[in-house]
Amino acid sequence: MTAVHNSGDIDAKRGAPGVSGRPATGLPELCTRGGAALLLAARAVRRGAGAVRWYMSQLMGDSAYETYVAHQRRTHPDAEVLTERQFWRQKMDDQDRTPGARCC
Repeated sequence: MTAVHNSGDIDAKRGAPGVSGRPATGLPELCTRGGAALLLAARAVRRGAGAVRWYMSQLMGDSAYETYVAHQRRTHPDAEVLTERQFWRQKMDDQDRTPGARCC
């Protein structure tokens, strides 16, 4: 049976956090307890979530203005760059004139 001390730590028989002097949470403890597979899985999930976030922002056009500015500066360095407001107004007008395969 394990004893609970006044400090709230569980007895060292179970190797509980806070007893051996190791931090109660964090990367070093996770790796020493054989949690390397868990760490790799967490990294894979984080990487996958980042990829989904990037894909959705590209799909929704969140970076369209930044892409436009980079293109203008690279291929037409002497031309005036539209403001972001002008860019979106022109983009919406172009879509209204030629709707193509849009649903709305």
